[in-house]
Amino acid sequence: MTELPVIHEVGERTKGWIHSYETSAGQDGPGWRLVVFLSGCLLRCQYCHNPDTWNMYSGKEMTVEEVWDEVKHYLPMLRRGGITFTGGEPLVQAPFLKSLLCRAKKHHLHTAIDTAGFLGDRVDEQMMKDIDLVLLDIKVWDPKKYLELTSKELEPTLQFARRLAEAKRPVWLRYVLLPGLTDDPRDIEGLAAFATELGNVERVDVLPFHQLGKSKWVELGLDYKLQNVHPPSPEQVRNAIEIFKDYGLNVC
Repeated sequence: MTELPVIHEVGERTKGWIHSYETSAGQDGPGWRLVVFLSGCLLRCQYCHNPDTWNMYSGKEMTVEEVWDEVKHYLPMLRRGGITFTGGEPLVQAPFLKSLLCRAKKHHLHTAIDTAGFLGDRVDEQMMKDIDLVLLDIKVWDPKKYLELTSKELEPTLQFARRLAEAKRPVWLRYVLLPGLTDDPRDIEGLAAFATELGNVERVDVLPFHQLGKSKWVELGLDYKLQNVHPPSPEQVRNAIEIFKDYGLNVC
């Protein structure tokens, strides 16, 4: 089993590693968002467009106070939206994430995390209460394809999805459409049926595969297996969307 990095405690404040920040509207949660990228990820997704976030220690080590010094510049905007924690995989740094979520809720901000769910068992009950929305990336429904695509097992993600449903936490499901690996209608139907059964999936985002992260793989000297794979056609995207809609899901 892969060991998780050690998170250092400093007094009552948790230190962690931040990769970057950006702003967005509508795609990373409702309204205007500040998106905080935490460093570190255990998955090795073939289509990852941020492989530079895999190594947690390549980020900038910061305290919660230092992160909040950045966040507070955006507070007027965030009142019309909120803050989203992504990565990498934010749950790699679960204690740090918990502290950041707690601080955000003290300022009455809407909170979201963008996660693959593999480390969902690290979300304790208090953290669950401080998360208003989960952007859940379920990469593909077939377990063998999931392992091939990510290097990790699918089941922990499904277990986390069930926990979220039991806790009645809203979920936006994210699905990257990758020709030849995630575009099989049977996989999409299986995931759509699962999402419908959960009952807490507010929307589905079908995200067409793109090559925007290719240059990062090259710069890092990584073996990019998808360099000859083309983005899905408009028809392939429409077909995937229709399958989700056929199961009564809201697709954006």
